[in-house]
Amino acid sequence: MDESRFTIELTQQADYRFETRFDRAGVPPLVSDEPPPLGGDAGPNPDRLLVAAIANCLCASLLFALRKFKNEPGPMHARGTATVVRNEQKRLRIGRVDVEIHLGVVAAELKQVERALAQFEDFCTVTQSVRAAFPVGVRVLDSAGVQLGA
Repeated sequence: MDESRFTIELTQQADYRFETRFDRAGVPPLVSDEPPPLGGDAGPNPDRLLVAAIANCLCASLLFALRKFKNEPGPMHARGTATVVRNEQKRLRIGRVDVEIHLGVVAAELKQVERALAQFEDFCTVTQSVRAAFPVGVRVLDSAGVQLGA
């Protein structure tokens, strides 16, 4: 297995508000915070960052898979929905994430779309990493709202 590493740094600013600095030049810091009553809602909380990471990685992976076949899927947008549950110890956990990706074009404009759809989730580092902990559902729709793939 190939191995690479990266490091981020978090600094507490106040209460539950943290500033995250990334290890890439030019990437601005990100502020995260818990919603009230714990925090001040100054940024997304870790639950939302996790869902954003999953949705973003899936979109990037789908874009990569489609471009392998010389496609331009137009501007994409996605919606990620987390289901928060309580475990046996009554602790909150992400129980499931569902991601719906909307392409900016109709499927008829895309070449080898079924092949791209069959493989793109395997390229998604984040989704494949978290699937060991909870299910991630994925739907892809074209610009006409037609669901693609299975």
